[in-house]
Amino acid sequence: MRQQQPLADRPLDRPHPSRLSPDEPHYDVIMRAHRAALDAGTPGYFDPLTRLYVMTAKHHADRGSCCNSGCRHCPYV
Repeated sequence: MRQQQPLADRPLDRPHPSRLSPDEPHYDVIMRAHRAALDAGTPGYFDPLTRLYVMTAKHHADRGSCCNSGCRHCPYV
């Protein structure tokens, strides 16, 4: 069993800039998709550009620790 890790000091709807820079041209579109998934209580969303499934920060937080996979919305970074 993994040990619970503390979350980063920022809201779950704000990714670390190293994972998703606010300068990313499609930042607003991506963040709207993430917000919609958070509001719906789903574990993830389909990236509007790549159509890959991306887990929400809440899903990662509920798991309790970082998986060290470089996730876009990792709440531990």
